[in-house]
Amino acid sequence: MPKPSALETLIELAQTRKDDAARRFGALNTEGMDMEAKLSLLMQYSDEYRARFQESMRRGLTASDWRNYHEFLNKLDDAITQQRAALDLMVQRVAAGEVAWLSARRTLNSYDTLAQRQTQEGLLRARRREQRETDEHASNAVARREPS
Repeated sequence: MPKPSALETLIELAQTRKDDAARRFGALNTEGMDMEAKLSLLMQYSDEYRARFQESMRRGLTASDWRNYHEFLNKLDDAITQQRAALDLMVQRVAAGEVAWLSARRTLNSYDTLAQRQTQEGLLRARRREQRETDEHASNAVARREPS
């Protein structure tokens, strides 16, 4: 089996890097969507709990019930703040993952372009060599037929 050329080796490495970057980008994207869903759920729960709190206030609350509602709403607000901060970081990580994937893809495309050019140049050289050989053969055939 012939030894792969340096360009073929570079293409294989670039393909592996692109595939790895695509997997990481996909995983980050999925994790980001999960974090968005969690934030949405926390916000929905907060809205529902605030509505219950408002309804309970209309009906009348004891001081301890009011304090319990208020403390729980504060904890929910803290959780929402933390989730937003985590989501902001994840958005940055997803963006960095996309940049890495696009860069790996560009590198692979560059190597593929070089390989295609190399193949085209090889074909062109082969055609020229074949044409030269055909011309030589025809020239030799004509020279043999001519009387001296």
